Amino acid sequence: MKKIVPFLLVIFAVCIAGKAVAQKKTAWVTGRVVGENEQPLDNVSVVILGRLKGSVTSDSGTFRLRVPADKAFAIVFSFTGYKSEQRNFLLNENEEEHVVIRLERGTRELEPVVITDQRQRREAGLVVINPKNAINIPSPTGGIESLIKVFVGSNNELTSQYSVRGGNYDENLIYVNDFEVFRPYLVRSGQQEGLSFINPELARNVSFYNGGFQAKYGDKMSSVLDIQYKKPRQFGGSVYVGLLEQGLHLEGITKNNKFSYLIGVRNRSNRNLLKSQETQGNYVPSSADLQALLTYQINAKNTIELLGNISQTKFTLIPEYSQLTSSVFSPYFSANLGLDIYFDGREEDRYRTNMLGLSLTQQPKKNLRLKWMLSRFENDEREALDITGAYIFGEREFDKSKSDFGLINNPLGAGLYQTYARNKLNIQVWNASHKGMLDKGRHYLQWGQSVERQTINDKLHEWEYQDSAGYSLPHIPDNLVMNKVLNSKADLEITRLSGYFQDNIIVHDSMGLVLQAGVRYNYNTLNNELLISPRVGFSWKPAHWKRDIIFRGAAGIYNQPPFYRELRRYDGSVNKDLKAQKSWQVAAGFDYNFRSGNRPFRLTTEAYYKNMWDVVPYDIDNVRLRYFGENRAKAYAAGFETRLFGELVKDAESWISLGFMRTRENLKGDTYYDYTIDSLGTIKDSSLKEAGWLRRPSDRFLTFGMFLQDYLSTNKNLKVYLNFLYGSNLPYNIPNSVKYRNALVIEPYIRIDIGFSALLLDSEKSNRRSHSPFRNFENIWATLEVFNLIDRDNTISYMLIKDFSNTVFAMPNRLTPRLLNLKLVARF
Repeated sequence: MKKIVPFLLVIFAVCIAGKAVAQKKTAWVTGRVVGENEQPLDNVSVVILGRLKGSVTSDSGTFRLRVPADKAFAIVFSFTGYKSEQRNFLLNENEEEHVVIRLERGTRELEPVVITDQRQRREAGLVVINPKNAINIPSPTGGIESLIKVFVGSNNELTSQYSVRGGNYDENLIYVNDFEVFRPYLVRSGQQEGLSFINPELARNVSFYNGGFQAKYGDKMSSVLDIQYKKPRQFGGSVYVGLLEQGLHLEGITKNNKFSYLIGVRNRSNRNLLKSQETQGNYVPSSADLQALLTYQINAKNTIELLGNISQTKFTLIPEYSQLTSSVFSPYFSANLGLDIYFDGREEDRYRTNMLGLSLTQQPKKNLRLKWMLSRFENDEREALDITGAYIFGEREFDKSKSDFGLINNPLGAGLYQTYARNKLNIQVWNASHKGMLDKGRHYLQWGQSVERQTINDKLHEWEYQDSAGYSLPHIPDNLVMNKVLNSKADLEITRLSGYFQDNIIVHDSMGLVLQAGVRYNYNTLNNELLISPRVGFSWKPAHWKRDIIFRGAAGIYNQPPFYRELRRYDGSVNKDLKAQKSWQVAAGFDYNFRSGNRPFRLTTEAYYKNMWDVVPYDIDNVRLRYFGENRAKAYAAGFETRLFGELVKDAESWISLGFMRTRENLKGDTYYDYTIDSLGTIKDSSLKEAGWLRRPSDRFLTFGMFLQDYLSTNKNLKVYLNFLYGSNLPYNIPNSVKYRNALVIEPYIRIDIGFSALLLDSEKSNRRSHSPFRNFENIWATLEVFNLIDRDNTISYMLIKDFSNTVFAMPNRLTPRLLNLKLVARF
């Protein structure tokens, strides 16, 4: 397993160098390019498909081009005002073929002008993502988050949540058009999740900060995802239909250019994805949302914008049975252990969110912009769970020649458990904000002020009963004691005040030195804690260096006031005196643009260190975070990341990401006793020990992500997309145990998804008949996706089972196996 990442790096390097190697065997294509009246055409572009450079025709329309031998390739002939022509070839070594190309006149669209945004190279931790790739990346969840996971790693393909530089899911900020958005909080597993808030078909710009972000962004410790939706300039839209998800989006603008609209509708059902889970039963998951961005230009200086979202997710499960298997090998014991569970009962969950944001943008002067915002967010969640499971545990027979193949033939334990929950949560967030920007040449000033009111109404009622071999656990004679009970109610009203001021300073033009400095504050009425967070960043591009390289760095204080989940202890009680988690962070690296084999590449590297105190420890079970509800730890995270962006072939950007990280925590009061027991089971001696520095639940030493795009050498309309993720092992904690914290390990996560796309209808509308139903479509693509290509059983969590001798075994809960998905995408 340790060799898989270096092996893939070698493959990637071979892909980059492959075309150069192929050029050792060459042939020649010569010919003449003429117009409709046989007149020669000069300066016609003659390029091998997938290459950046080629040749042009002479004054007489002739050309001669060196080409690869013994392999299929295509040559594209293009000229302004004429339709492009493609010819396919397969030549022997040193063979020369002569062709005559006739180009037809046509309405050829101008190539888009690409303006390089130097900001993405100058800000530490910033990764700019092309949202167009979200529809192409082969991933069960799809969307912008699947692109982010290539950079930060993943451990669960069923969720859109992600962990950044040792942080957890609650440490990530998400903004859409400057409005902060939230996600449901009671979700226990990835299979219960629905659609993420972000609709990739509506997105125009996607900026992802994995650290070192500016003071203008809010109070979280790990990352910021900043989304800007489109501003339509004409009527258009898209529609896509797949086995997992369907969607439609429309956009347009009125004739007077005053009013524009952007509307998206999505529906998703993971039923086909979940029906192959180890727990067999009737899965009925459904999720749908409606989003709209309406913009009205009052005059040249004032614009009103309305952003709305309604989303609902329902999840129903009637489980029938589950068969888990785990191989155990030790010096004392070797077996294929199996767990067969037979269920009765059902689970019904509902998560409903809605958000409405209104903003007024004013431009009183050319260099001054003011924005006033008012928003309301509501999250209403309901969980109803009552499931009983009767199980038998023991050694499973895997010899196909025996009659009891697949059955448990040596029982080691039997029992019954019942899980019950009736949980309700309602969160409302009102926010009024102001943001301003003033351009003073060498100084770019930004400021903001926000007032937020949070109302949380919460009622949790859940318990778990366990019976092992006829005895209730924990076993107390003459008393029935539940294994776990959570019964609490909380009504909270919190007012938060926050603001910031920052300046982007061009220190010296000739030195290429830019400085960004700012400070933000945060105050809340829950614990009356005032937080001050100064932050600074810099970038320096050596003016006299021949290499295009930029050095960048950032440092600052990053605090995270508690929200809902951090406040709750394991027993369900709410700690209203909980302080904010605090950290100081530093990061530094460089950004390097270069060319290899006539293709552009970009290499970024960054090292970082986080020192954290007043940390609230937590455990992860699938996607559920269970906090201790106390500031009882200190922690750190340190790591190094490098990424390579480039085009293996022209117009098909690919990238790889490699990261190394260590994150540890030291809990207060983490002492336990070690006992010495004789052969009769009598305690002879004991010693008090301290756990010390332990791995955090998100401690992953190595992450590797790769997204590759390619197309056939003879047909650009047949494309392939490869998504590869690798993450080394993670610790798994035994709940409520100090001694056995970090006791288990979740094996490395490996996933390969691949997609194949074919263009069914191109953008040449002039070739279509006037009565054709597809007359106004830009293009139509069909995609076949293979999820989990290698069919690996990735582990997400463990189920703890006791045998008759009271020995505890950990049975792994697996994620999804291999699955096919079909998708049709049309744009108009």
